[in-house]
Amino acid sequence: MAEYRIDDLAREAGTTTRNVRGYQDRGLLPRPVRRGRIAIYSDMHLERLQVINRLLRKGFTTRHIADFFTGMQRGDDLAEVLGLEDVVSAPFASTHTATMTAAELKDLLNTTNPRHLAKLTEFGLIAEEPSSKSKQRRYRVLDTDTIEAYSRLVKLGVSLDGILTVHGKAAKEMADVASTLISAGRTFIAEQHHDGWLPETKDESAWAAELLAELRKAGMVSAHNVLNRELDAAMSNQLADYLGDRG
Repeated sequence: MAEYRIDDLAREAGTTTRNVRGYQDRGLLPRPVRRGRIAIYSDMHLERLQVINRLLRKGFTTRHIADFFTGMQRGDDLAEVLGLEDVVSAPFASTHTATMTAAELKDLLNTTNPRHLAKLTEFGLIAEEPSSKSKQRRYRVLDTDTIEAYSRLVKLGVSLDGILTVHGKAAKEMADVASTLISAGRTFIAEQHHDGWLPETKDESAWAAELLAELRKAGMVSAHNVLNRELDAAMSNQLADYLGDRG
């Protein structure tokens, strides 16, 4: 089992020593073992910090997280009761990924332009592997379906600059759609209970888990179908406008 001093633990967990001490004071993190004046942390502390970070990113407060851990100490199976794995920890997005060299990425998108690579990184489509050397850069493609779709457009002569501009605009609008859908779910839960409510029984947990899962499905289906209908309408309108002078 690995051992860490507080600075090393914070660095491994992607947080700060101040946060580590704060979590200890709130009871979210067990106290370390003392060896003289040195505090020694273990993999268990690192795992707990990683769980805390994940829950905070999901929008849970430290009070909610404290409730989770208190239940764990009582012997509750919170991963089952609260649907933690499916409802909280598992991301909604599920895309295919791949690792490729800079040359392979160039073959797909016909570019080595740093500005293009920066935009692709900003949009969460690629990430440079931290261990890659300057002469042998490697990238993690975080959404191969999208990159391959853009590759086909580039091979048909569409400008990558134009593709990335459209991607940025569409991503912003889709973020607004996602916010609308998730806010609606939050409002419904708050109306049924109150903001900050957490399930206290298995029945409540099952209801919350099913609600969030169905909210996701409904959002995906409606967004997909609305987009297809709007694409059909826009294609028809644009075609009519494009051919207008031929009449």
